[in-house]
Amino acid sequence: MLLVDGEPVLSSAAGATSRTGATGMELVAALAGHPGLRDAADRIKAAPETRISAGQEGAPRHVYVFQREYATVDPARVELVGTDEATTCIGVVIRNNRTGMTSVSHMDFPKIVEGGLRQMLELLGDDNAPFDVHLIGGFSDASTKVVRSSGKKHVKQEGYSYPLCCKIVEVLHKSQQQFHLRTFCVLENNTATDSLGNALPVIGGFVTSSGVVTPASFDMNSRCPDEVVRRIRVSVSSYDPTWQGRLLETYDTQCDVFQIAPACWMPDWADIASSLNQLSDSEVLMQCSTSPAAEPPHFVENERRIWKYLINNPDWEETFPKYKPRVFHRTNDGNWSRYS
Repeated sequence: MLLVDGEPVLSSAAGATSRTGATGMELVAALAGHPGLRDAADRIKAAPETRISAGQEGAPRHVYVFQREYATVDPARVELVGTDEATTCIGVVIRNNRTGMTSVSHMDFPKIVEGGLRQMLELLGDDNAPFDVHLIGGFSDASTKVVRSSGKKHVKQEGYSYPLCCKIVEVLHKSQQQFHLRTFCVLENNTATDSLGNALPVIGGFVTSSGVVTPASFDMNSRCPDEVVRRIRVSVSSYDPTWQGRLLETYDTQCDVFQIAPACWMPDWADIASSLNQLSDSEVLMQCSTSPAAEPPHFVENERRIWKYLINNPDWEETFPKYKPRVFHRTNDGNWSRYS
């Protein structure tokens, strides 16, 4: 069940559905207008952005989460965990307040939410412990249309962020576990407008440490290890039945080791990649992004690096021999070394 300021969401709303039976749309509407959550969103938007760089002396030990990945970290081993590059995606933070164990995911599609949240909760420990939740990312990318059916008018929200957010809050609210929602910096609470009138997310990345969530961005070297292969998994996992309805497994909590779980792709991905690589930069944005006007400057470059890898490695077994994970250990200087 979702709680705000210790009270169940919609518990006192007139005519509301039963406390755990509320729909995602009802919940999002209630949460978006909650004064305390709006104030919390304003505070995080006003906070300075932290820039995360890897390999620097004294840099905190961190774990980076790509799109459709999750990681559960032990505060005794890891100081920071976070993600960035979120436009229509939503970052989810769940923290066990008794142990400090924290799970972070980068959700991108409603169909992975239910299974993904189960994965996040597996290593958080005591079910009776108070769990804090922060939702950050996504923006008002939806357009509202009036659809007429059977002589009646229906309001339809189109876009990516809104249905994803609805699904996340609905699944959390229907759970037997109590979740204290601390941050709801999503949708309209996370939207700005550029000089051309395009809607953009205010915050597209964050880190969390000791229960505090702050805006953040990561340089290329800090989105490690195995950056390009992990980006490829996001694209090909939709076609790999192993990952249907699940977040991509990436990090071993107990050992502080990255285990990049395997994903396979068909040989014709090389031809697809070659074709896509012929597109102009503007065509790449229009065809490969859910939010072309909101993407960071390096979006097209990242796509082309993915395609180059697929062109050079058409056989997935060269990347994941015998369908085994790629394992990376943390080195003393904070970098990562491939073990297998």
